Parts: sequence; structure tokens; C-alpha cells
Amino acid sequence: MKTVLLHACCAPCSLSCIDPLRAEGIEPVALWYNPNIHPWKEYQARRDCLLEYAPAINMEVRVWEDYGLREFVRQVTGDIDHRCAYCYTHRLEGTAKYAAEHGFAAFTTTLLASLYQDHDGIVRAAEACAKRYGVEFLYRDFRPNFRAGNQRARELGFYMQKYCGCVFSEEDRYEKQIRRDREKFAEQ
Repeated sequence: MKTVLLHACCAPCSLSCIDPLRAEGIEPVALWYNPNIHPWKEYQARRDCLLEYAPAINMEVRVWEDYGLREFVRQVTGDIDHRCAYCYTHRLEGTAKYAAEHGFAAFTTTLLASLYQDHDGIVRAAEACAKRYGVEFLYRDFRPNFRAGNQRARELGFYMQKYCGCVFSEEDRYEKQIRRDREKFAEQ
């Protein structure tokens, strides 16, 4: 069976990827590398959910522990609205580098499962990183499995995050409430 390094952003998204890869005769080895996820408790909850689930499906998980709050903020501060491009590139570059240094011929990512991410931007970043590190980027469009994967994650009682991961996306999550509160208190 062929192995592939699977960058895993969380356990729920991994559910959209693992079975399709295995159906092709590809065994994923998950890599937890997500220095974009903040605050620490969110980072910890996502990591630990993945680590708790993996043994149940006999999936190896490797952890590259890097809670990178300061570096992430330093890199995106100048253009917060376009932070995702940095985020994709940074995580996928780390994954490609890890793949090259640890004997994996190819890598892919659970980011390709999300209906809410810039799919083409992820693909461009992954292809550039693959070329830079001399490993294959195994492209698969996992989005058709997204809703079923999330439903299965709920059934399994997984921690289900409410935003993509960075502190700025958490702010986006509350944007309507922030606007309502601003209007409410402006009237007083």
C-alpha cells in the first residue's frame, strides 16, 4: 500500500479524506502542523481530538508542535484581509518540507475538504511547495465528502470548531453580533 503524508487541520475534516484515500489503496499518515490556530485552547482541542480519534482507525499521526501566534500575527498584520494565502502557504510548505525530510514521496491536505476555503489558492500553494521540496502534491477534491464527514464527526462526538482557526477568522465568526452590539450601544 502506498503512503501519503496528510496535513490534517482537524479530525472532522480528516473524515472527508481518509476513507477516499484508503479506497484508492493509499494509507494516510496524518501530520498535525497548524501554527495558525488560536487561541491555545482551540489549538489544543483540535490537536487532541485528532490524536484521540486516530487509534480507532489505525491511522498514524505525527505532531509538529508549533503554536505560532506571534509569528502568524507578525506575518499577516500588514494585510489581515488576505491572511489566508500566507496561512495556506506556511502550513503546506511545512508539510512539503516534512514529507521530503521524512521519506514521503507525496503529501496532501485536509484543507481540500472545506467548502469554505479558497480551494484554488490551496492547490496553487501546495503545487509550489511540492516543487520547492521535490515531493509530489497528491491533489484530490475532497469537498464532495465534506457534509457527510461533518455529520459523521458529530455522530462520533468530535470537537467541532466554529471558525477556520486564526484569531481573525474567529472575529469574522462574530461579525454580525459585533455589529448588532455596536448599533445597540450607539443608540444609548
